[in-house]
Amino acid sequence: MSTFHGLEMAKRALFTQQSAIYTTGHNISNANTKGYSRQRVNFETTTPYPVPGRNQPQIPGQIGTGVQAGSVERIRVQYLDDQYRSENSKSSYWQTTSDALGRMELLMNEPSENGLAHTMNQFWDALQVLANNPENEGARSVVARRGEAVADTFNYISNTLQSIRSDLDYQMDVTVQKANSLIDRIHNINLQIQEIEPHGYLANDLYDERDRLIDELSEIVNIDVSYRKSASSSKDIADGIVTIEIVDDHGKPFDPPVKLVDGTEGAMKVEHLTYSKGEPSTVMAGDVLFPYSNNNGSLNALIHAYGYMENGELKGLYPEMLDDMNTLAHVFIEQFNAVHSNGFDLSGQPGQAFFVGTDAGNIAVSDDILNHPDFIAAASEANLVGDGSNALKLAEILDQPIDSELGQNRSINGFYRAIIGQMGVKAEKANAMSANTHISLTQIENQRLSVSSVSLDEEIANLIKFQHAYNAAARNMTVIDELIDRIINGMGIVGR
Repeated sequence: MSTFHGLEMAKRALFTQQSAIYTTGHNISNANTKGYSRQRVNFETTTPYPVPGRNQPQIPGQIGTGVQAGSVERIRVQYLDDQYRSENSKSSYWQTTSDALGRMELLMNEPSENGLAHTMNQFWDALQVLANNPENEGARSVVARRGEAVADTFNYISNTLQSIRSDLDYQMDVTVQKANSLIDRIHNINLQIQEIEPHGYLANDLYDERDRLIDELSEIVNIDVSYRKSASSSKDIADGIVTIEIVDDHGKPFDPPVKLVDGTEGAMKVEHLTYSKGEPSTVMAGDVLFPYSNNNGSLNALIHAYGYMENGELKGLYPEMLDDMNTLAHVFIEQFNAVHSNGFDLSGQPGQAFFVGTDAGNIAVSDDILNHPDFIAAASEANLVGDGSNALKLAEILDQPIDSELGQNRSINGFYRAIIGQMGVKAEKANAMSANTHISLTQIENQRLSVSSVSLDEEIANLIKFQHAYNAAARNMTVIDELIDRIINGMGIVGR
């Protein structure tokens, strides 16, 4: 064994403890860095002396040669990452859906004094008053104005629903752009990692950044992340190259598969999402129509809210509400005008159309009615003084069961209450699911942080531990130096 073996062993100990101190300092520096995973130096004993062989020296046993830093590894559990991303997609879907339905609830504003139900009830009350006072000009004017308020409320609801749909359209476009940016950045990190790992290094900080970007992408779409070794020379604990594929809510790939980031050997490419405006707007993943049937990811939630084609029909939260409101307005116009035309106005003339238009977006009170309330056909018979029976029939339209586009034996008020009820049920479910998935996501995130996050107390304790080990290694070097000094300078001088 070399005379200087002890110095070499002490030097290795100094360098190894020093690397642990530096890594601990790196952890402390990034204690508040989003997505950072704490790192540790894996200590390994070096090859003992002597190595077995034909000419090995005859000594009692192998003697240790010290320590070395085998690798600098980040502490991360892939299983928790997979759980987090799956729950993150669900939470993002329900949160986005809850927000969309929340905007719809604020617009419909039921029950309140500003909603359509209250406005229609005021119209009903005005017709009741007119039935009792058919010749009163004030009562006729109130009916005309209350009818105008009903039409204006229909118009407002329709226009605002369309406006919110336009906002959702813009939001989808922005979301697709964000997803593509994340896809490109993940692909670029893949390329960097492919250059580093074959040299035996672990790209820990690049792994953290890539995982952070994948977490963000999982908010937008439901994804499955798989890994492959970047090269045969890469360390076994290296994360390698990722492939990211869109999957359904059961975690199964679609047919054909939709690989946003293809990290397979010899491929290393990306598939961007493309957004095309239209009715409805469509999202493509490469050459494949984006699979929006699963209830995961904010992009799916936006598509489900804005509208999508299913079996040749436009479906979705806002298209269906618009369709229901248009149907309601159309039936209301037809039924009210039919009864109104069977009556007679104040001059004994047959009633004309009270409302004009065909749906919620263009319903309006006839200009003739607004300018001449005498044209309101309150009477059932011509020139019958004090007759307001037709006004009473008009008031009964709102609650009178009829067979129409609204359904069999269903009233206008009943249909509207059903619309609001269905919206409330959907909103309640979305709010509950949003809260539940958020709780699950928080629990998984806390589990992940308990493993990967930096504990300053623990790092300071490690720092003190490595500092003492470094000092002990330095002291060991001093002892070996004194021994060698004694041999070199203190021996063989007797008799001089």
